[in-house]
Amino acid sequence: MTQSENDLPHAFLTAVASPCRAADIDEADDVYGWLVGSWSLQVLHYRGFDLRSERLTGEVHAGWALEGRAIQDVWIMPAREDRRAGRMARDPMNDMYGTTLRAWDPTLRAWRIAWNNPARGHRETQIGRRVGEEIVQTGARADGQATRWRFTDIAPERFHWIGEALDVDGESWRLEGEFIATRIGG
Repeated sequence: MTQSENDLPHAFLTAVASPCRAADIDEADDVYGWLVGSWSLQVLHYRGFDLRSERLTGEVHAGWALEGRAIQDVWIMPAREDRRAGRMARDPMNDMYGTTLRAWDPTLRAWRIAWNNPARGHRETQIGRRVGEEIVQTGARADGQATRWRFTDIAPERFHWIGEALDVDGESWRLEGEFIATRIGG
């Protein structure tokens, strides 16, 4: 490997990463800055199944990106330690190694969200805003099914994440994913 090939990962990461929020994003509009850092996940529900007895864990790592106009994260389940040890989820559908890009859109005064989990071929786009004490992201899957993802109980050292999809009746939200996150760094 040449020296330039060896520097490529470092060059890419330094081009993407940013130390802080861009100055043109007001503090009041910075609804995701608190997420920057590393988090451990306790998986309660995923794909609508109660997984509390499985003791499935995961991790999230987030940072400012794109000159501070975006927050990018990586959600991993099972956690990398379990993946390296060959301890994967019993159901391969519970495999998650994906990334979210939340980019500030000043014309909407909201965040455009793109989620991609290539481990399962799952993609979603949403719009995120603060709604009271929660951060609510709403959108639709490629098939048109409406989705709502919420960050609740946000505190410096923890948060609760709830993912829901609108039932076929169009009136009730069905729980699809639920995680309790605890800060481990950053």
